[in-house]
Amino acid sequence: MSTFFPAAPPDEPAAYREPTMPPVRRWTARHRRRWLRLLATVLVISLSIGFFTCPECWGDGRKMLVNYTMNFAYTLGLWLTNGYAVDWLDQYSNWKREPVKRLLLTLLVSLGGSLVVVVSINLCFLVLYRGLSPMTIFSAPALSRIVFPLILTAIISLVLHSRSFLLGWREALVRNERLQKEMAQAEAESLRQQLDPHFLFNALNALTSLVEEEPKLAVRFIRQLSQVYRYVLDARGRDVVPLADELEFARSYLFLQHIRYGDALQAELPAAGQVPALAVVPPLSLQLLIENALKHNVATAAQPLHLRVELAADGRSLRVANSLRPRRVAPGESTGIGLPNLQGRYRHLTTQPVLVARNEAEFSVTLPVLALS
Repeated sequence: MSTFFPAAPPDEPAAYREPTMPPVRRWTARHRRRWLRLLATVLVISLSIGFFTCPECWGDGRKMLVNYTMNFAYTLGLWLTNGYAVDWLDQYSNWKREPVKRLLLTLLVSLGGSLVVVVSINLCFLVLYRGLSPMTIFSAPALSRIVFPLILTAIISLVLHSRSFLLGWREALVRNERLQKEMAQAEAESLRQQLDPHFLFNALNALTSLVEEEPKLAVRFIRQLSQVYRYVLDARGRDVVPLADELEFARSYLFLQHIRYGDALQAELPAAGQVPALAVVPPLSLQLLIENALKHNVATAAQPLHLRVELAADGRSLRVANSLRPRRVAPGESTGIGLPNLQGRYRHLTTQPVLVARNEAEFSVTLPVLALS
């Protein structure tokens, strides 16, 4: 087994901090405005419908009141039914992920609920106002009164559900743009860290000593350094890489770091035979965590830095932990965006979160292991 994990620096980036409670927001005024807008809209629609469908009612106050009451009941009932249907359906079916299912549910819920509203209003009108039998609802004149409200329903439903679809589409575009930006930042940060001049400077210094004192080890060092940079170039632009390749890269990277740190660095990695064949992870994710661990912690021969990478028994997660010995990082040495960018890259690939944990002795990050389908 072998390595990695970062300890948080004294000035912790946002991803390391404990979440704070969001401020309590007042919704009363917002709800009031929403309901006032709704009632004003229903009022205008009801008056418009009454004017165009029953011009003669304007000369008869009683007919006008009955006509307006019916139109108001239809409009308000259908608007609320379809409006709440949109909110309810948004919780159970997404336009982006299940467009066909959402369309069928929209038709079923909207038309079914609207039919109940229309029939209920007509029953109240026939039974309570006109004193007729409930069975009158099945007569031809009564059925004809249901057709127009259902047409109105289709129009209202089209408006509300189209709005829901467009809002979801816009949100998906915004989210995709944000994730693409995070992916670009993450790739740039990974390459910056891996190709950092300090890393190359330290590696060349170590190589100089090896060439003079241990030529055979120097040859191996050069080969491992070449593999590290080859992997960085090969992984550039790829969303995921095989976990086995990522672990092999981590071994090469740790070999280089071990030459520099000696006994001050102790690492464990999973054996090659433990890794599932189809397991994949974002490229350079292990390097990021190893680099953070080395950057933010003190490592000495007397108090070595312990890095440990553990693959879950089911192969679905990779836990990376390091002993916690924080050191103060010089200004400009750390950008504080490496781990948040890694979390952003995972959000682009899966809904499973990157779990970050910390106690007095250890800092750990658990990465979801993805599978090629």
